[in-house]
Amino acid sequence: MVNPDKQSFKNEDLVLKVSASVDRAIWDETLYEAFLEELCAGREYQKEAIQTTLRYLLGGEYKNLRDLAQKNYDENPNLENRYGAFTGMQKHLQLPDQLSASLDLATGTGKSYVLYGIAAILLAKGVADRVLVLCPSTTIETGLILKFRELASRADLRDLLPQDSVVMAPSIINASETITKGSICVENYHAILQHVGSSIRTSLEGNGERTLVLNDEVHHIANESSSHVKKWKEFLLDPKYGFKYVIGVSGTCYTEDEYFPDVIFRYSLKKAIEEKYVKKVDYAVEMPRTSDPDDKWQLIYNKHKDISNKLKRRNIRPLTIIITPKIERCEDVAEELKDFLINHGGVSRDIAEEQVLIVHSNSKGTEKLPYVDTPESKVEWIVSVSMLNEGWDVKRVFQIIPHEERAFNSRLLVSQVLGRGLRIPENWKGDQPEVTVFNHVAWASKIRHLVNEILEIEKKLTSRIAPASLLHFDLHNIDYSLEIIARQIREKVGPYEMLKKGCIDFADDFQDEDIEVTFEQAGTHIQHQWKTRVVRKTYSALEVAEEMYRRLEEAQDPDDPDIKMRTHYTDKFPIDKLEGIVRASLDKKKMKVATDSIKQKCLQSLGNLNRKSSVAASYAFKAKSYTQISTKDLPAETVSAVEMRTFKSIFYTDKTKESLKDEQIEFFEEIIEEDSAFRKKYIPNRNDFKTPHNLVIADSENERAFIKMLIENCKFYDAWIKSVPTRFYEIDYSWRKAEHPKHGKFNPDFFIKKGDLILVIEVKGDEELKDPLEENKKKNEDAIKHFDRVNEYLVNEKKTTKYKFSFLSPVSFNKFFQSLKQGSVAGFQSELDIRLKEK
Repeated sequence: MVNPDKQSFKNEDLVLKVSASVDRAIWDETLYEAFLEELCAGREYQKEAIQTTLRYLLGGEYKNLRDLAQKNYDENPNLENRYGAFTGMQKHLQLPDQLSASLDLATGTGKSYVLYGIAAILLAKGVADRVLVLCPSTTIETGLILKFRELASRADLRDLLPQDSVVMAPSIINASETITKGSICVENYHAILQHVGSSIRTSLEGNGERTLVLNDEVHHIANESSSHVKKWKEFLLDPKYGFKYVIGVSGTCYTEDEYFPDVIFRYSLKKAIEEKYVKKVDYAVEMPRTSDPDDKWQLIYNKHKDISNKLKRRNIRPLTIIITPKIERCEDVAEELKDFLINHGGVSRDIAEEQVLIVHSNSKGTEKLPYVDTPESKVEWIVSVSMLNEGWDVKRVFQIIPHEERAFNSRLLVSQVLGRGLRIPENWKGDQPEVTVFNHVAWASKIRHLVNEILEIEKKLTSRIAPASLLHFDLHNIDYSLEIIARQIREKVGPYEMLKKGCIDFADDFQDEDIEVTFEQAGTHIQHQWKTRVVRKTYSALEVAEEMYRRLEEAQDPDDPDIKMRTHYTDKFPIDKLEGIVRASLDKKKMKVATDSIKQKCLQSLGNLNRKSSVAASYAFKAKSYTQISTKDLPAETVSAVEMRTFKSIFYTDKTKESLKDEQIEFFEEIIEEDSAFRKKYIPNRNDFKTPHNLVIADSENERAFIKMLIENCKFYDAWIKSVPTRFYEIDYSWRKAEHPKHGKFNPDFFIKKGDLILVIEVKGDEELKDPLEENKKKNEDAIKHFDRVNEYLVNEKKTTKYKFSFLSPVSFNKFFQSLKQGSVAGFQSELDIRLKEK
C-alpha cells in the first residue's frame, strides 16, 4: 500500500539531476550535435534525453548511481522528504554500484530513437565495443531490430558522425548470433536469463566494462515476480561479465504505484499531449446504468462505428483494444465479442474471426501484430492481457476498453492502457486526434485521480497528525488468526413452490433506449456528451416459456425414487401455462415482447431448483495477541482539487496553513478564498477542533454533517480523530458473497474519547436503513464481537478503558449527540444499529 505522503510528490521533483558542467576534454557533446539533430528530427526531448544520458555515462562526474543519488539527495529536499535518511533511498536503488539509470519517456514519443542514439554514440566514441538491448517480448524485439536496421542503414546519419568514429554503421543482430565488436544485439531478456549456456553469454564474459546494456520497457523488470527480478539482477551483477553501463527506458517508470528512484530524464505524458506528439485522451465519467448485459458491448460497438465513420475520409480503419487482467478472461471476452458481432453486427463467423485478434503469451495472434497496421489488415478489435501491451507500434488505435477494474487500478496499468492508443497515424493533418477510453463509469473518480497523478496536474492537500499535540490517545486492538469452518447443508426434501401469483414482477424495460455518455478529456475538466441508441434483443412469450420449461426439465431427476417428482414441475407447468404467465406479466407492463433482462427475471422466478446437499464455509477469528497503538501512528491522507469540487470537503483552523508544506500553501490559499468552488469549513476557535489533525477530510456529505455536529458538541468529549480507509485500526470481518465466503478488514471512520470511553463510529447513508448490505451486517456483527473481546481483555488487565461501537446514519446523528450530552451514550443504539442486527 502506498503511503499517501509519497503520493503528494510530483514525479518531476524526484528526477535525479545530471550536471551539465562537463569538461569538454573528457566529453565533447558538440561533436555529435549534427548527428542528433538529424536522428531526432526536431524532437528536442529525444535529443535532451540522449545528451543527459551521455553526460552521466561519459562526463566523469559520477562514479556510479549511488554517487549520483547522494549528490542529488544533498541538494534536493524532496528526496529527503520522500525517503527519509539517504540509507532509505539507497534501499530503493536496483544497481547502485554501476553507472545505471532510467529514462522516463511517454509511450508513443519514440523511445527506440533514444536507445539507438545512445548506443550509436557509445560505439562511435569507442567507449563501448558492443551493445546488448534487452526487452520483455519477442514483439518488441522484432520492432526494435527493424527500427535499428533502418537507422543503421541511413547514410545521412553515418555521414554526420565524427570521421574518426570507431564504429560508423553498427551491425544489428539478435542472440542467434555471437555478439561481436561493433554489434547491437537485441534480445528478449527472458531468453538471456533462461539459457545460461547461450553463445551471447559466452561472448559477453569479461567484456562487461566495454558493453552497454540497454533495458527497454524496464518497468517489466521491476514488476516481474521476485524470481525473475533475482535472475535479472544476478545477470547484471555477475562478476564474470562486470557490466558498467546500464540504462533503462520506459513510459511507465512505476513499481506498482511507486516512481522509480533512478530516473535521470523525464518527458511526461502531459507534455507529450500538450505538445501534440500523441493523441488526446477521453474517458467515460457519466452515463445511465443499464440492465441488459449486451448494452455495454453495444455502446462500445456504436462508439467504434462512430469513430470509423469519422475516419473514413482519412482512409483509416480504427482499432479498438479490449484489455483483460488474465489469459482466461482474454479468451472468454474475445468469444463474447465475436458472438456479439455475429448476433448484433450482422457479420459471419469467418469475418468475426478475421476482425478479432487475441493477444497473450500463448496466442497465435501475437504473430500477426506486426502486420495489424498494414492496409491489408482486416483486424478491428484486439483483446489483450494487460501486461502484454508494450511493443505494438500501432497507430490506428482509437478506442481502449479496460474490461475489468483490475486492468485499470494503478498508475502503472493506467499508464500502460493509455500508452496503447497514444501514437498518431502517419501523415495526420488537422486537429489533434483523440483516443477514447470506454471504462466503466463507476471507476471514473479513481481513473480521474490516477490520470491526473500521471499527468501531474492535480493539486493536493495533506491531512496529517501533529505529533506534539496534547490531544493524542491510545487504542487497543487484536491480531487474529483465521480458521475456515465447513458445515453441511441438508438436502431439500419435497418440491419447491413457485409462481404462486400467476405472474412475474419485473422492472420496466425498453426494446431500444437513447443513451448519453459523458466523456472527460484527460488532464482537463473539459467534458462532452456522446449520444447513441442501444437496441436490445427481444423474445416472444413463447420463447421465454420454452426456456423456462427446459429449466424445469433439467431440475427434475429421472431416477428420483418418488415417481411423481420425476415429472412434478413439467406436469404442473406445461409450456402453454408458462406462456400464459409470461404473457400476463408482459401485459401488465403494456409490452408485447421480453427483453433479455426480463427473460432472465422470468428464469430467476423459478428459484433455486437444485435439490442436492452442499457444503457451506465460513471464517472464524481467533485472537492471537492484543496490541496497542497511538493516534500518533495515524497515516497521512491526501485530498485532491477534483475531489474537493465534487464530494469531499475539509475542516481547518487558523493553524492549518503553517502545518502545510510549501508546495501546498498556494493551493490552500486558493481553497480558502471566500468565493472558491472548493468545499470547506473554517473552525474559528481552534480549541473547538479537539483533534490532533492539522486538517480533517470528510469523504462524503454524511461525514461532513457528522464532523460539523461533532465540533458543535465539543464540550461533551475530550478528543477525536478521523481515521483512514486502510492500515490503521483494522477490524477483521467475514461475509458470504453468493455461495462464497469472503474475508476482509475495515477501518472505522471515527474514534472519539470521552473519559475512559472510546466511541468507535462507522458512518453510512440513510439508504442503508431500507436495504442493508449483507457485508455491512457482518461488519457490524464482527465489530461488536471484536470490541466485546477488547473490553473483556481490558477488564482482565484491570484497565478502566471501554469501547462502544456504532453504525450511524444521518437520521440518528441528532439522537447520538443528545445521548452524548446526557451522558447515556455508552448504551446508545442507532436506527441503523437495530436494522443491521435484524436477521
